[in-house]
Amino acid sequence: MSKDHVALQAMTSGIKGIAWPPLAGPATAPLLALMHQLEDTQWLAADEITTLQHRQLLEVATHAEKYSPYFRTRLQAAGLHAHSLATADGLHALPVMNRRNLQSAGENIFCSQLPQVHAPVTETRSSGSTGEPVVIKRTAINQLFWLANTLREHLWHRRDFHGKLAVIRADPAMNVLDLPNWGPPVSLLFASGSSHALPLATDVGRQAEWLAKIDPDYLLTYPTNLTELSRQFEQRNLQLAGLRQVRSIGETLTEGVREATRRVFRVDIADTYSSQEVGIIAVQCPQSGLYHTMAENLLVELLDESGTPCIPGEIGRVVVTDLLNFATPLIRYDIGDYAEAGPACPCGRGLPTLKRIVGRQRNMLRLPDGRRYWPLVGSYRYRDIAPIRQYQLIQRSLDLVEVRLVSDAPVTAEQEKQLTTVIHEWMRHPFQLQFIYFENEIPRGRSGKFEEFICEIE
Repeated sequence: MSKDHVALQAMTSGIKGIAWPPLAGPATAPLLALMHQLEDTQWLAADEITTLQHRQLLEVATHAEKYSPYFRTRLQAAGLHAHSLATADGLHALPVMNRRNLQSAGENIFCSQLPQVHAPVTETRSSGSTGEPVVIKRTAINQLFWLANTLREHLWHRRDFHGKLAVIRADPAMNVLDLPNWGPPVSLLFASGSSHALPLATDVGRQAEWLAKIDPDYLLTYPTNLTELSRQFEQRNLQLAGLRQVRSIGETLTEGVREATRRVFRVDIADTYSSQEVGIIAVQCPQSGLYHTMAENLLVELLDESGTPCIPGEIGRVVVTDLLNFATPLIRYDIGDYAEAGPACPCGRGLPTLKRIVGRQRNMLRLPDGRRYWPLVGSYRYRDIAPIRQYQLIQRSLDLVEVRLVSDAPVTAEQEKQLTTVIHEWMRHPFQLQFIYFENEIPRGRSGKFEEFICEIE
């Protein structure tokens, strides 16, 4: 933690009667100690971080080989033992595990015993946004690192915890909330301003009015929701005079969303890349905009189609190894995403980088000749043709793409023709287009996430 950070002035004491210097209580001391360690480890050289990752991987693999039947079978099928994973070459010899493997493993994936200090275990169910939901057991150590990495991201971006936080996200249990502080992890160590939460299912017009009334310093939401909010604020001439930064989560962040946010709200976006299975994977560097992976608890690989590690500038599958989960051995786990490998960061941190998060394979268009690529389906030209408020494209077959639209006024036949020309240009193929219109908004997936393009072809 940077010693001159303003948040340190607001650090609270966990020991009754001690106001200064603040002392962490028994419940928060591990978090504070870990935060100080992360401040040091992030500056290690990249090769030193790799060596330490494999030292920790040996620990979790040795445990999993003994107590996880599925992981032990994986090792045996590859002719490996836990100690084989102590080097990068040994790790690469272990075949990648995907979501379907995890589903088919069932209870055999879980470790039958757990070191006592890692308890308790909680169960996490993935969003199922890929259509392949999975169940993961995570430990108290995993939770501790989630708290620490969340705080790390706050401190990197030098947020003023005295400010007001607004959150709009998908949570079936979420109601409209007004809290006196930001909640965990910030409230565990720092005094903070108020926080306010609104369910994502709330009509976007009401969201905009709610935000204008609260006028937060920081806003946390999904990129597609931010796009709709930008449009509402622009059309209704609303303002957020106190807004300092937007934080985006849960979806692929496009440059178009960044540009709209800068234009309408006059602030930048800090994006976080995460998954429910492993938590925070990478956060954006405040200096360069690259995504630093959380290398102290995750070993992140980017692999091309042949399984070879990507070099900077190449796009590959995101394969993660959880170095700390002694309940569910997620070792070389393909989470279904693609990203672009990044260079060494000019900030000086040795943490590996991703240049950008591209999306999931199901976001790749498939052409009749078998080629696949990420289509440019951005809507900035749509509104030059018709008053399109929301869109989504779904490839149903090699010939058919469904175009889902919400429009502020009926779209004419001539406008559909012009939209067809634009979509064909961006998709590089004259697909048959089926236009379907929704009155208010296009339904989201079960997780609350929204994807601009989905390919349903295996």
